[in-house]
Amino acid sequence: MGFVVLHMEKAHGSDSGTTAHIERFIIPKNADPTRTHLNRKLIDYPDGVKDRSVAIQRRLEEAGLTRKIGSNQVRAIRINVSGTHEDMERIEKEGKLDEWCADNLSYFAFMFGKENIVAAHLHRDEETPHIHITLVPIVKGERKRRKREEQAKKRYRKKPTDTVRLCADDIMTRLKLKSYQDTYAIAMAKYGLQRGIDGSTARHKSTQQYYNETKKLADSLKAEVVDLQERKEAVKEELRQAKKEVQTEKLKGTATTVATNIAESVGFLFGSNKVKTLERENRNLHERVSELEGKARQRELQHTKRIEEITDAYEKRHRKLSEFTDFVKRYFPYVEKLIPTIKFLRDTLNFSDRLIKKLCMFKDVTIKGEVYSREFNQYFRADKTICSLKEDKDGNFNLNIDGVSHVSWFRRKKDEFMQSLGMPTRKQNKGIQL
Repeated sequence: MGFVVLHMEKAHGSDSGTTAHIERFIIPKNADPTRTHLNRKLIDYPDGVKDRSVAIQRRLEEAGLTRKIGSNQVRAIRINVSGTHEDMERIEKEGKLDEWCADNLSYFAFMFGKENIVAAHLHRDEETPHIHITLVPIVKGERKRRKREEQAKKRYRKKPTDTVRLCADDIMTRLKLKSYQDTYAIAMAKYGLQRGIDGSTARHKSTQQYYNETKKLADSLKAEVVDLQERKEAVKEELRQAKKEVQTEKLKGTATTVATNIAESVGFLFGSNKVKTLERENRNLHERVSELEGKARQRELQHTKRIEEITDAYEKRHRKLSEFTDFVKRYFPYVEKLIPTIKFLRDTLNFSDRLIKKLCMFKDVTIKGEVYSREFNQYFRADKTICSLKEDKDGNFNLNIDGVSHVSWFRRKKDEFMQSLGMPTRKQNKGIQL
């Protein structure tokens, strides 16, 4: 199960650079020009609006703002949504990409008002399909008084609560950003996507930063490959030299033998003393060849012996492990069915070994702290909560929390969390399509 991607950032001015990228007035280096025709504009512009920047300005003009827009004021919020690369490929292959786009537009229209979503573009010419959404941060209500104004104790007429304002800070508070991540993950759960880890230190990277880091990594890997190739060639050369040395010694011995035979004939005819010298050198060369061949055979035998020792040790260990496994299966048949549950308790819920041992002895255990739900990718508070392992009709062991299955317990906790945020619960959401 992959993760959702929801990134929001403030844009200043007309944001024409981002408009050029989104509208593909300029084709970026990471885009495939042969696939640009697959990109789609998901929201039609009103008459007289030619691009995203003009759409932002049109919304500001028609919103009924009473205050002048400052030169450094945020006029739009860029929203980028996607999912893990493999999951987006799967959604595309399953023919659900159009449905995914529609659900995204419904979600953001519900959260921020349909009239404030002025542009949405699907990009399919980059590695992972994604949507660029443009939100004009029009909100209602009285603005927060500035600190220096309060210190001056000036009197202000309280404005109506439905006053229209341009304020990105109201939309992008820390608490609201966390809420967007939670609710967006719920809306995308039907596509097999889940929320990222809450509180993770991971941060969004710009496209340029991502490609710079990727290039550095590729250069580093390329250097390592070259180094390994050079080392491989050096080893090959060393082996060739060793073989050449043995061969040379053999050739020298053969040549010397021929020379000795000739010398013997010549010496017999002329009585030369060089024959004995040649014979001595011939013997030395043959001894050197025999020595090298003996060392080579010895190294080969040592290597073969070492391989046999390792193989014997492995087979002995494997036999012992198989015997132990057969013993456990025969006299403790329930252990094998407990293994998936133990893995779930340790790897997913992060239970300690002490707690797992007590549960595997079929004792009730009281826990206190936070328990992780893989279904909702979220931690839930447990206070003096009783856990136990119960066997079902199929002989499998499942974790019960407070007398119900852990799945039911997590869903109940999720409903309580949604109610605390003022959001609809799972039961209330039946029949509602985002």
